[in-house]
Amino acid sequence: MTEQELVDGCIREDRICQRELWNRYSRKIMSLCLRYCNSQEEAEDALMEAYVKIYDNLSKFRFQSSLETWMRRVAVNLCINKIRARKHIWTSITEDEYRLGYNDDAFEHLEVNQIMKLVEALPVGYRTVFNMYAIEGYSHKDIAEMLGIDEGTSRSQYAKARKVLQQHIQKSEGGSLAP
Repeated sequence: MTEQELVDGCIREDRICQRELWNRYSRKIMSLCLRYCNSQEEAEDALMEAYVKIYDNLSKFRFQSSLETWMRRVAVNLCINKIRARKHIWTSITEDEYRLGYNDDAFEHLEVNQIMKLVEALPVGYRTVFNMYAIEGYSHKDIAEMLGIDEGTSRSQYAKARKVLQQHIQKSEGGSLAP
């Protein structure tokens, strides 16, 4: 089934097409939600809310990107709105702290799933900006606009996330990766 047929079927509320949309993309969207949410349960709730939004807005999808890209954007925006609703998750750092160098070589010996476990353990502000910048590819300017924060705050959250990750990795060189 093509994306066009899938979208058209879902718009017609065809249960087979709706099930196919779920089967094709739910694991990827759940993985995305897990990166932004504080728990499995919160991620599951976000996944369900994202699918409701997706089904409700499929008639607005214009095939200017892939269906998966559009669905991911819907899910990211939903997760960001949930995060934005929380208060006091952003911290600032000084310009000197931001300029501290990083040892990118520290990440080379790790598997992706090990890095993702470390990212999941980050405080929500750090994790959100890290996901948006390093994984989703948003610029700090875009992140600031989407989250309603200063661009400098986005940069500082990313810098602190990297610093925390690097510290955990350096500790792990002598033992386990547990944060």
